[in-house]
Amino acid sequence: MAPHAPPNPDIALNLALAVIASSDAPLLLLDDALTVVAASRSFCRIFQIDPAVVPGHPLSELGAGEWNIPQLSALLRATASGYADVQDYEMDLKREGRESRCLVLNAHKLDYTGDSDVRLILTISDITDARVAEKLKNDLLKDKDDLLRDRAVLLQELQHRVANSLQIIASVLMQSARKVQSEETRTHLFDAHQRVMSVAALQQQLAASTIGEVALRPYFTALCESIGASMIRDHNKLSLDVAVDDSVTSADVSVSLGLIVTELVINSLKHAFPGDSSGKIKVDYSSRGPNWNLSVSDTGVGMPKDVANTKPGLGTNIVQALAGQLQATIKISEAHPGTVVSIAHNPIAAVQSAAAI
Repeated sequence: MAPHAPPNPDIALNLALAVIASSDAPLLLLDDALTVVAASRSFCRIFQIDPAVVPGHPLSELGAGEWNIPQLSALLRATASGYADVQDYEMDLKREGRESRCLVLNAHKLDYTGDSDVRLILTISDITDARVAEKLKNDLLKDKDDLLRDRAVLLQELQHRVANSLQIIASVLMQSARKVQSEETRTHLFDAHQRVMSVAALQQQLAASTIGEVALRPYFTALCESIGASMIRDHNKLSLDVAVDDSVTSADVSVSLGLIVTELVINSLKHAFPGDSSGKIKVDYSSRGPNWNLSVSDTGVGMPKDVANTKPGLGTNIVQALAGQLQATIKISEAHPGTVVSIAHNPIAAVQSAAAI
């Protein structure tokens, strides 16, 4: 049997462009300069743009310039560089003489072989009517439960906007890190980028949670997935696992716990596995009544031998401050191999010890 002939790249490209053009969803295919390669007919119809003039034009020049949004351009350039994806980015599309529309945008870099050109797929969802319907519903319902739901919607919108801003800041930090000459400055900028991205993940998870209580298992899982995706190069060598019971806690406590997990996991990834070494990091959390215990362990190189004279870094100071706010104690111990950092909150044990004196 004769071997199959390799696929014709021109045919594959034309097929991909045809699929995008016929999509019922508003889609744009962009190159790394944010020039439109293809647009779906639904995009041109919904946003009233002549489809004949879209391909080959920069995104910022579509329509009457309403897509010329610096924050969006910065995020898309970071996505093209492979440093981030645009996830649920909310923006108001303002056009002269027309009603503003509330949009949610998602973008990611396409992975494919056979071509070195960068391609981004940008999807747009119009949630204006859904927002208006939600507002009308809240205006009509005046009882206590409906007012609480209104507060929840407003808080979630605020959290989405905070997450948007954090993504923009992280993108700026990454671009600055690539430009500076000082290795020390570059390292500090990379550290700041990782912390901002982790806090953005915290915000996105909180936005999906209800007001009052946050389930910690999905919260920590999503947080660690975000950290692992941005910092672990080879998941076959390094794993990041989460073991959390069915505990729930208040939103403010969950933020502090999430920041502690972020700092401890980042610290393990940076210091516990030098070179190309392999190992595991595990996040554990369990509670019983008001007592709870959070630990982050690794199978890395362990604590430095001269730990008493080691100057604490920014991450250590952050963890100590957050543990103090939670009235919790910190314990660092050898794991043979590796290190375990435990944060414990035991008010019942403290009361029992005081009564025994």
